[in-house]
Amino acid sequence: MNFWDFLVDVFWIYIFFAYLMVLFSIFRDIFSDHKLHGVAKAIWILVLIFIPFAGALVYLIARHKGMQERALAAAKASQDAQSNYIKSVAGTSATDDIAKAKTLLDSGTITQAEYEQLKTKALA
Repeated sequence: MNFWDFLVDVFWIYIFFAYLMVLFSIFRDIFSDHKLHGVAKAIWILVLIFIPFAGALVYLIARHKGMQERALAAAKASQDAQSNYIKSVAGTSATDDIAKAKTLLDSGTITQAEYEQLKTKALA
């Protein structure tokens, strides 16, 4: 096997993996589309199994807009979930804690010594 045969093999392996990535994204889109009914999903799966390259091209051409909208909605939902999780775990900032302690001091709920203790704890 010479160098050029090796390059051709690498090229075809690259094409194969790129096709697999497209195929997996199409399968994910088919199963995540709630507007597409079961029979239509089965037909698309059969087309992709028996006529793989043409079926993938037809799917991408016919359903590209909905595919993009579902991907954007999924990314937005994931980002919102991550943001909400971070906010729930992060708690409050030192500034918020000191402001709450100052409010408690001003209302007479805590003493000056307790306020200083809460302030030191917030800044630590």
